[in-house]
Amino acid sequence: MGKLVSMRKVRNILILVAVDGSDSSKNALRQAIKFARNEHCGVTAVTVLPPYEGELDLTGFQNMRESFREPGEKILAEAEKIATEEGIQINTILEEGNIHEAIIDIAVANECDLIVMGRRGLSSIERAFMGSVTARVIGYSPIDVLVMPQDSVIKWNNVLLAVDGSRYSEVASNRAISLAQTYGQELNVLSVVDVPAEAYAEAPDFIEKMIANARETAEVVENMAKAAGLRSRSFVREGEAYKKIIDLARELESSIICMGSHGRTGLRRLLMGSVTEKVIGSAPCPVLVVKT
Repeated sequence: MGKLVSMRKVRNILILVAVDGSDSSKNALRQAIKFARNEHCGVTAVTVLPPYEGELDLTGFQNMRESFREPGEKILAEAEKIATEEGIQINTILEEGNIHEAIIDIAVANECDLIVMGRRGLSSIERAFMGSVTARVIGYSPIDVLVMPQDSVIKWNNVLLAVDGSRYSEVASNRAISLAQTYGQELNVLSVVDVPAEAYAEAPDFIEKMIANARETAEVVENMAKAAGLRSRSFVREGEAYKKIIDLARELESSIICMGSHGRTGLRRLLMGSVTEKVIGSAPCPVLVVKT
């Protein structure tokens, strides 16, 4: 495992305020503002509108353009009202363009440490395949992304970390330990052995080796967390990975799930169908996706 990365330097949080002003985005904004107020961080709220495609030479174009931007301005005005109610000031940005690209560009330009996005209630189909702005932001962002279910809160007191022994989970482990050490008290570590059912009959020795490796991976991180002064336990589960992560999060009443994001290119960034995406779709608590 590498050197721990301190999260005490968090000073600027980028909040996505959805174009439709959804309840989930308002909650994500309010929760991030509360966190920022306690930790003396800055907050930027951004609303992105699709590009205006009207005729530029029409009479009254300026009025039409202002009318086009009006919904976004109302959303940001409401964001400022929420910030005022919470007793802090925020920066607001109204942008036009491709939504996920604009969010990432603004986050990078403002040197943000975290992108926070709300998650609406999803149907079973949408949970299985998000294909959304959130998936695109996670796929392309170089910055950590925190996805919040509606009505959830930002707390770090009981973190569930999912690990798989990859370099991506190593980065996530460092971040999770640092977060728990800085803001919380407890870090639980889970490694899942996810193989087809027939493998148990065809290659039992191989399965036993996988279970042993998973246990070793989880225990290494558990020992690191204990060395950092945290309460920590490690768990190994067998089955479909995202379901086991969700089940343990519910069992432990985890305040947040932390996961690494595997590197992907091209279409696979958008069509992940990944464990991370499925966890985000069904998680009972916020999910932090750590980027390398």
